[in-house]
Amino acid sequence: MKHSPLDSLASVPAPQHIALIGNSMPRRCGIATFTTHCRDALRAAFPAMRIDSYAMDDGADGIVYPDGIHAIARNDQAAYAEAACRIEDSGAQAIWLQHEFGIFGGPAGDMILHLLDRTRLPSILTLHTISESATPDEHRVMVALLRRASKIMVMAGQGRTILIEHYGVDESLIAVIPHGVPDRPYVDPAKIKPDFGWEGHRIILTFGLLAPDKGIDHMIRAMPAIVQAHPDALYVVLGATHPNLVREQGESLREGLAALAQELGVGDQVRFIDRYVEQEELLDYLQAADIYVTPYVNPAQIVSGTLSYAIGMGKPVLATPYVQAQEILSEDRGVVVPFRDAEALATQIIGLLSDQALLGGYAKRAYAYGRKMIWSELARNVGNLMVDAVFAHPDPQSPRRSYAVLAPDPSAVLRMSDATGIFQHGILTIPDRNHGYCIDDNARALILMVAIETMDEGLRDRWMTTYASFVQHAWNPDRGRFRNFMGFDRQWCEEEGSEDSCGRALWALGVTMRDAPFAAHREWAAHLFDAAIGPMGAVTSPRAQAFVILGAGAVLDTDPRHQHALAVMTQFADRIAALLDAARTPEWTWFEPVLAYDNARLPEALLVAGRHLGRADLVDRGLLTLEWIAGEQRTPEGYFRPVGSASFGRAYRPPLPFDQQPLEAQATIDAAIAAWDVDPDKRWVTLAETAYRWFLGQNDLDTPLATPAGGGCYDGLTPLGPNRNQGAESLIALQLASCAMNRLSQRLADVAQRGTRERPTSVA
Repeated sequence: MKHSPLDSLASVPAPQHIALIGNSMPRRCGIATFTTHCRDALRAAFPAMRIDSYAMDDGADGIVYPDGIHAIARNDQAAYAEAACRIEDSGAQAIWLQHEFGIFGGPAGDMILHLLDRTRLPSILTLHTISESATPDEHRVMVALLRRASKIMVMAGQGRTILIEHYGVDESLIAVIPHGVPDRPYVDPAKIKPDFGWEGHRIILTFGLLAPDKGIDHMIRAMPAIVQAHPDALYVVLGATHPNLVREQGESLREGLAALAQELGVGDQVRFIDRYVEQEELLDYLQAADIYVTPYVNPAQIVSGTLSYAIGMGKPVLATPYVQAQEILSEDRGVVVPFRDAEALATQIIGLLSDQALLGGYAKRAYAYGRKMIWSELARNVGNLMVDAVFAHPDPQSPRRSYAVLAPDPSAVLRMSDATGIFQHGILTIPDRNHGYCIDDNARALILMVAIETMDEGLRDRWMTTYASFVQHAWNPDRGRFRNFMGFDRQWCEEEGSEDSCGRALWALGVTMRDAPFAAHREWAAHLFDAAIGPMGAVTSPRAQAFVILGAGAVLDTDPRHQHALAVMTQFADRIAALLDAARTPEWTWFEPVLAYDNARLPEALLVAGRHLGRADLVDRGLLTLEWIAGEQRTPEGYFRPVGSASFGRAYRPPLPFDQQPLEAQATIDAAIAAWDVDPDKRWVTLAETAYRWFLGQNDLDTPLATPAGGGCYDGLTPLGPNRNQGAESLIALQLASCAMNRLSQRLADVAQRGTRERPTSVA
């Protein structure tokens, strides 16, 4: 009678949604078969569970996966990042990873770490190979996997021992769950043999994808002695050659084994069935066998699915002493013989075939043990692991902090500065003199000095003068450009900087003309702006053009008739608008085929230009593109997710989540306020607030980047956490964002107090 499933699985409160990563059928390999059967078992046990399958694909066999299976290109690192993003955004509660070194790309399959490092989800790790003598790369990858795992599943007790003794894993994290097997009633082999034309034969069977480590040659060498004692013996080798081996060597292995059988005079007693068989047919073959043999030669092999299936069908088994065989065949459930020992194989098989009672005893004990391994048992045990992993895992969505706007604090910015200007980079909070200074950061620092409203005026004057002096010294009138990089020795590293850095310098000059509290600084900025605006009309970089527009907009706030500012604004706004018309598609409402840095500055520039030039077409394009980029930078929960730097250069493809930079959050805040200036809709205020909360911890890792004590800000958000260095760009981005949000809050309060909606005219 068929063994019935366990009474009820409803008592296991399994997660409702998981991501399953491994190989998948129709690929023909053991991991693909196991992963597919695991998925089917979970679906049968937990019908309400959503299981998203992710299959590694090397592209070599032209496999077309059915709907619902997401292929990950094995050797494409970006594909792993894309999969991580998809998994995160899907709402999955956990990842179940099937791990075998060879199925993933990179040294020892280390590309899978690129995926795991980009998700917060708890992971259940199933290890198919665990070695005490791993290569350095294998050890490195294994340590990283184990550190990341919430729970670990091994299919043999020795695997658990290795993890504890060699890798120092906490034993409470490890569960030993046997390889799953189908549930079929036991059948006398004699009843099935006629289906295959095997009447009158004693069948010795090995099945699986043919490969050198299967030890088939040793079993063939045992056959002459077996046939001499039992002329009715027939050794059946069932299965296609491993596809990777076929690609590399063709069928040379199979041909060599067949030649060996002929040479030994047992060609008629060794039969190769060269094809891949599906599970139901495979079980028929197994039930027709008298003895099952796994003569493997790899001692490090932890588990064999073929051995598990044989035990599940109640087969007397002979195996070499790999880990699973020693465990599963203990207590007289089977026979273990030495590696590469044809004589021992022959002796033991002859003994079994000569004693029907002995053979039947092994079959009975194997079948009884196999009932503990059926797929419904595996599903129950894995369900319990998932419960432990998911419900013991902190909820990344739970609010744990205040999101109040910070008061601007220039302390960290000033600590990063000396009498020359602000240093580019920090080692943690200490200025890194090795990388010197740049015009980008000093221009930003100049804007910050005029943006902080409550700053001591003596301190403001001192540091405005320092940063202004750097900008002035950077101007190269012979080239009509600003220099960018300066070493700590105060020597310039080039005669002209990038177009983007030059555009940012001009932007800082425009803001200083408008907002500097001291007339001397305003006068200086106007003089240098007028000298630079003409030559800067030749820049072609879209972001440089956007920065120039923002600087020109600040000038026009104070002098609406400034002819050079009006001319360059019109010229560049038309060019940026034309980029949108050329690059956009129905799914891609953007100015370029790729996303890069400071993305929101492009729509912001169109909004500023549209407001000053009175052009609704520019405003419409600015609002449209800002809405689109805001959607691309939104998590499913509605949090802000800046375009990750790993996305740069990927044409017409959704952005990847890491690494995230403070610059993007600040740019989005400014663009949202520019949108609110021309379109009094609360959604723009919400966008600014959401982007600002990214600094405070409402982000993919639920981790603040702002360090309020001292005005610090980490350099970015990586998959492993914040980059704890604090460079100039990040420090200034937080402080300018805080300035912008405080001004916005005051304006909103003023509007609410008046009881009417303000029509803003400018935002610094």
